[in-house]
Amino acid sequence: MTQYPMTAQGAEMLRVELNELKSVRRPQIIASIAEAREHGDLKENAEYHAAREQQSFCEGRIQDIEAKLSNAQIIDVTKMENTGKIIFGTTVTILNCDTDEEITYRIVGDDEADIKNKLISVNSPIARGLIGKMVDDVANIQTPAGVIEFEIIDVQYI
Repeated sequence: MTQYPMTAQGAEMLRVELNELKSVRRPQIIASIAEAREHGDLKENAEYHAAREQQSFCEGRIQDIEAKLSNAQIIDVTKMENTGKIIFGTTVTILNCDTDEEITYRIVGDDEADIKNKLISVNSPIARGLIGKMVDDVANIQTPAGVIEFEIIDVQYI
């Protein structure tokens, strides 16, 4: 059984989505199917087929979330002592040594990753290059543009 690393916030987001799917979406879809059945012939009933497709997607997503939550290894870095070492769940501020650009990322699980919100997957090249490093270390990270040198400025367990 594979364990999936997940932050406490990521697990909570999945629980909220699961509750929404089960208590709101599923009943709406069932009502749509019942309404479409009342229109008669199901072979050429586009509303019925669309509702069944939505139902299939919804049930698949419910199964996916339940599987992820049952195999989740929830890691809450706020309950750990900050040793300055970059681990899963930490928030890291790095400096691009070439451009002097400072950027802050939080290392999260695959399902939580959202680059627009500065959440990067633990499996991304940047996160893999940073894991295990400490404040003031330099990390050479292979990117599509080539190797980039980053200096680790700050590591927070928040």
